[in-house]
Amino acid sequence: MGRIFRQRRQLLLYLGLGVVGAGATALKLKPSQDKQSLTAQPILDPKQDLVSVQASGNPLPDFQGIQQWLNSTPLSIADLKGNVVLIQFWTFACINCQRTLPYITRWHRQYAAQGLKVIGIHTPEFAFEREPNNIRKAIEKHQITYPVPVDNEYKTWKAYQNEYWPHLFLADRRGLMRYDHIGEGAYDTTEQMIQTLLKERVL
Repeated sequence: MGRIFRQRRQLLLYLGLGVVGAGATALKLKPSQDKQSLTAQPILDPKQDLVSVQASGNPLPDFQGIQQWLNSTPLSIADLKGNVVLIQFWTFACINCQRTLPYITRWHRQYAAQGLKVIGIHTPEFAFEREPNNIRKAIEKHQITYPVPVDNEYKTWKAYQNEYWPHLFLADRRGLMRYDHIGEGAYDTTEQMIQTLLKERVL
């Protein structure tokens, strides 16, 4: 299993950005796809000036099998309803994850007061990444103040059908998934989507 995950991480390192071509919004990997032939799927055009939009997409799966919560008491998806939710799967030794963290932490600081809730699901690859004290050190180093659930048993990872570090999901105020992005990059597009979802009224 570890070898497979390392190959997936290596693939993202080679890809660099999780976006292909001008105008692509995000990459969404389908299980049937060959990982060497990823294609871009627009989820929603974040440049639209949307004030009120019907929610679409699947509900965010709930958190499962969390060993402990850092920076927070235990939460459920139901607790987050009414907020725009940004979920990122990461692990602290992953260089691709490390490069995304300045953006994630900035978005948390900038948009939390407007209703953005960030959850950084820490799912380890290596044994030393499973240790809570090592995760705490990484949280302090990267100045992470949002909730970090420790997903050592991969149960939440599996609930989201995830395969990669880092992987980001955005849900609207109804808890419906509206956007996902694999790997680094697309920071402007992601921030535009955050802004769009924050402007929406729940119908």
